[in-house]
Amino acid sequence: MENVERDVMDFDVVIVGAGPSGLAAACRLMQQANDAEQELTVCVVEKGSEVGAHILSGAVFEPRALNELFPDWQERGAPLNTPAVRDDVYLLKDADKAQKLPNALVPKSMHNTGGDLTHYVISAGNLCRWLAEQAEALGVEIFPGFAAQEAIVEDDAVRGILIGDMGVAADGSPKDGHMPGMELRAKYTLFAEGARGHIGKRLIEDFSLDAGRDPQHYGIGLKELWDVPTDKHEPGVVLHGSGWPLDNNAHGGWFLYHAENQQVVVGLIMDLSYQNPWLSPFDEFQRMKHHPVLSQYLEGGKRVAYGARAITKGGFNCLPKMTFPGGLLIGCDAGTLNFANQLLGNKLPNVHDTTTDHGALKPADEFEKIDYPKPDGKLSFDKPSSVFLSNTNHEEDQPCHLRLDDPNLPIRHNLPKYAEPAQRYCPAGVYEIVEDAQGEPRFQINFQNCVHCKTCDIKDPAQNITWVAPEGGGGPNYPNM
Repeated sequence: MENVERDVMDFDVVIVGAGPSGLAAACRLMQQANDAEQELTVCVVEKGSEVGAHILSGAVFEPRALNELFPDWQERGAPLNTPAVRDDVYLLKDADKAQKLPNALVPKSMHNTGGDLTHYVISAGNLCRWLAEQAEALGVEIFPGFAAQEAIVEDDAVRGILIGDMGVAADGSPKDGHMPGMELRAKYTLFAEGARGHIGKRLIEDFSLDAGRDPQHYGIGLKELWDVPTDKHEPGVVLHGSGWPLDNNAHGGWFLYHAENQQVVVGLIMDLSYQNPWLSPFDEFQRMKHHPVLSQYLEGGKRVAYGARAITKGGFNCLPKMTFPGGLLIGCDAGTLNFANQLLGNKLPNVHDTTTDHGALKPADEFEKIDYPKPDGKLSFDKPSSVFLSNTNHEEDQPCHLRLDDPNLPIRHNLPKYAEPAQRYCPAGVYEIVEDAQGEPRFQINFQNCVHCKTCDIKDPAQNITWVAPEGGGGPNYPNM
């Protein structure tokens, strides 16, 4: 660590990430401490500008864990306002045809109605905002806008985290108002950064937490929030499906949920183990919405938000060891996604798959280039207008947080072999191939567009891109996503 004088704060527990797992852990720790009449200091740091700003999920919520954490959540005003009332599951045959699956053929894990426990269509971001209020009432300190940059490791144990510096120019020099990041030291540090957490990734490697495990597998989830006409809104209706437009070499599924306030959420989750480098998850999502099963609910509506995020989906065989000296991986940082929520068409979670997601990509000349339909601006849209709706913003004069081990590799290797797939797997238009003044191709990184989905860190075939945290407060600012 560089020799810089830093402020130091000490806590019993530091938690990295104010998502569902991080906030739930903070609440439970304080509940236990209060019940035991013991003093405990717990701090949660969140790189988003506010709690919930970086939270993206479907979501249909089963409240079993919330019932355990806060049995009186209804009296506390938890934002679970739309009970699921109907489940429809479809297999899309082609651009026009679909087969609705009888309930008897739908896996039990995909039933959200008719059971003993009511499920709810929710905004995961709003649930996190509410959880943060409960945590603070219990005595937890929450620091939004602070990006954990690395773990403090001393004597082969984690002793806390280092917050990234604020006010650093693109060339690495300090700007006016520069502030060195603080050291937050703790007896225990919990990492709840979400899928492909950049510190968790290093801890898994440094402490060999994945020894004897299958490589982790991921999907990319793309989601939009729509205001829809009253006559097309059916609060609590839950639709899932798979099939078109994905082929046999790409697995995934879609969802469309009728939420509260005359809004519908629609999205696509695609396995990142796909083979065709010409494939663009973003464009597959856009053309998918034109299918009559989905378009019937969206036509005449207005898209009001967009986002994308990787999810950890490898299942039991890919789970790393979650504990290490001084800390713990929790939530999607570890890969504890409830795979009952994965959609039809995905591989079973108990099947061994030792091919990495990036290693599954095949050369471009083995496939025909995919010519995606031009967006119509009504149901389908381009990346720039989508990123605009994510409210993404980064201070432009700061070091690029998308680091290339070899700056020349994208043009030297990925372009001729894979037609540089970063242009297509990134759902935010961060990566482009442009011509320089001499007419030669150049790899351009528009890091200001980054929605922090982590797909590039996962899918780059040469593993040449490393995602690190930008200055705190940067990235998307999702509303009730």
